Amino acid sequence: MTPVRLAAVLMVGSLLTTLGALAQSQQPYGGLQSRPIKALSEEQIADLREGRGMGFALAAELNGYPGPLHVLEHAEALALTTSQRTRMEQLLKTMQTEAVELGRRLIAEEAELDRLFATRRVTAATMATAVGAAAQTQARLRATHLRYHLLTAEALSAEQIRRYAALRGYSGGAPAGGHQRQQHR
Repeated sequence: MTPVRLAAVLMVGSLLTTLGALAQSQQPYGGLQSRPIKALSEEQIADLREGRGMGFALAAELNGYPGPLHVLEHAEALALTTSQRTRMEQLLKTMQTEAVELGRRLIAEEAELDRLFATRRVTAATMATAVGAAAQTQARLRATHLRYHLLTAEALSAEQIRRYAALRGYSGGAPAGGHQRQQHR
């Protein structure tokens, strides 16, 4: 292939790539209209049904308040005592039970909001009610995840929390903020 022909092929390829990217950016929601609940992806629905954190507890997690699931994942490295391990298992089970219930409620509330729009029965009042219900449930779900991070931190020593932060790659090991914890063992 001659240098001129090669340059032309590369230029056409570059142009097609640019046009494809431009077309995508002009249709950012293309394909989402077929979702059962437009505001929730399949992954989000699965996470809500399973009680997963979905980043709701990042304010706690990244400021030195570990969650029970990840503490259990690092149980050996953190040298958890038998009572601490039992406590983490209890916290995780209870948190997941609460989170699953709230997650399913949030899915139902988002489905109702979607249905109001899909059936063209939405009004300012019904929309405000549906949005308020979903927002309140999401706030309760987030508070649930955050509360269990508080309870987890109370059951760990300062050294365990420093080790946890290092294991998770958050810092050199020191929790931020110097918060006080009660020791429950």
